[in-house]
Amino acid sequence: MATNLVNLETVSKVYGTRALLDGISLGVNEGDRIGVVGRNGDGKTTLIRMLAKLEEADQGRVTHSGGLRLGVLTQHDSLDPAATVRHEVIGDLADHEWAGNAKIRDVLTGLFGGLDLPGFGQSLDTVIGPLSGGERRRIALAKLLIGEPELIVLDEPTNHLDVEGISWLASHLRARRSALVVVTHDRWFLDQVCTRMWDVQRGQVHEYEGGYSDYVFARAERERIAATEEAKRQNLMRKELAWLRRGAPARTSKPRFRIEAANALIADVPPPRDSAELMKFANSRLGKTVFDLEDVTIQAGPKTLLKHLTWQLGPGDRIGLVGVNGAGKTSLLRALDRAARTEGEEQPAAGRITVGRTVRLAYLSQEVAELDPTWRVLQAVEQVRQRVDLGKGREMTASQLCEHFGFAKEKQWTPVGDLSGGERRRLQILRLLMDEPNVLFLDEPTNDLDIETLTQLEDLLDGWPGSLVVISHDRYFIERTTDRVLALLGDATLRMLPRGVDEYLERRQRTRAAASAAPAAPASPAAGAAGDKDRPREKSAGEQRAAQKELQRIERRLDKISEQETTLHAQIAEHATDFERVAELDGKLRELSGERDELESRWLELADDA
Repeated sequence: MATNLVNLETVSKVYGTRALLDGISLGVNEGDRIGVVGRNGDGKTTLIRMLAKLEEADQGRVTHSGGLRLGVLTQHDSLDPAATVRHEVIGDLADHEWAGNAKIRDVLTGLFGGLDLPGFGQSLDTVIGPLSGGERRRIALAKLLIGEPELIVLDEPTNHLDVEGISWLASHLRARRSALVVVTHDRWFLDQVCTRMWDVQRGQVHEYEGGYSDYVFARAERERIAATEEAKRQNLMRKELAWLRRGAPARTSKPRFRIEAANALIADVPPPRDSAELMKFANSRLGKTVFDLEDVTIQAGPKTLLKHLTWQLGPGDRIGLVGVNGAGKTSLLRALDRAARTEGEEQPAAGRITVGRTVRLAYLSQEVAELDPTWRVLQAVEQVRQRVDLGKGREMTASQLCEHFGFAKEKQWTPVGDLSGGERRRLQILRLLMDEPNVLFLDEPTNDLDIETLTQLEDLLDGWPGSLVVISHDRYFIERTTDRVLALLGDATLRMLPRGVDEYLERRQRTRAAASAAPAAPASPAAGAAGDKDRPREKSAGEQRAAQKELQRIERRLDKISEQETTLHAQIAEHATDFERVAELDGKLRELSGERDELESRWLELADDA
């Protein structure tokens, strides 16, 4: 029987007149991996701080097993600013001792990209004081993971980590024997790591078995049975459930919820997005040209981030952009933004960006725009527009959209200066959408947003007709809101990834393996000559541009084939009793299927060469 590590008995916590937690009784056992979710401000961080005895409960009791070794990552580290990274992470271990320890090597490589800590000027001897908040949190996390705690408590550990870092952290935590309690809005991470979920809502904590996918199934069923009055929230949860069940089966790892019940729940839920309808509307709003890049080079000071880039962002395209830090993701969006704001007059270092005449761009940057702190929330939104057209006959007032984003009636009169970081982020997104853009750039939109707000944002984007580019380390959000993934791998090129984020991680793993193996290879001239003979010839810039254009042409044709197949299936159903007509339509369908197979084969050839 598993040993109990922490026990909370009828614990309550009150702030002002509000009961944040009311009579909570919970336990953490050996081997538990618990994910904590809930809206911002509902008490997630307070719960884990009381669990770790960093904060006292107003009522009730928190007990730890005797001699419990506890490791805690809070949102504010306690590192000594005068100390070095070596002192905080490795302590007094000599170089040969820590370098011979596989766990220390794994943590340093996983969190920092190498044993020499690339990006830190003095490697392990870098002084902590001048470092950024994100760098300090990685150091605090490394210090915690190198230790041997029986229970690890993490508050938003994926903040400031890129896609690779999050993937490594998930696999590292799965392999550990320590119990885990983690607060995070990263739903992919929750699915990969957790075996139980705590949902903090209105002073109570609801427990669920399984990871995030299982939690979505179980919560949707619980809300259906209870027939709650929160119809909108229930519909959002069922919509996300539909996406999970119809998506990749791997997302629903170890389902404990009956699949038949899940399918019954979503029987009348349509797919999240009607792609053909949205594409038609996007074309009418944007025309044929959105952004057309021809042989573009983008620089940041003396560093060349992208060179000879030929790429098109078309009407209705929904692109996820991933890549290593410093590869140029944000710089690419900024270059497109500058070209749009100056109507094509401000161009990059080389090449040309053509902007469509009807483009109306909204750009959500990582910096939260400063607003007058005396404005009320509703006033800040109505400064942009009173009503917004969401497409397909949907219209919302500023007040309705505020409610959709978690600003209830009374909250709409809160001064902007009193909002939390997450609430200001929500307000920033709201103001962008109120301006009715037809092109949307989102740079790390999930920062500071809770899962419920992310679900609402995804629901809004499902029916939003326009071109969308998302930069995010939250792979769940990328997979949920976009149709294609492009990557910047640090070699100054933009690559298409048919298998999305999984392919990106595989490519990065191969790159790291090749880099670590390179010094061991013999450097004889004969070997070099033989290698040059076997190595494929590098493509010229002209050939690369031609290949990119052919890829884009194939993608457009595949989209058209998909629309034609949908039309033919509908016609076959309509003429089901006319056998001659059905045979004719079936022949056309087979021709399209053959063309699709050929195009997909050619697409894969070109993508492998990219």
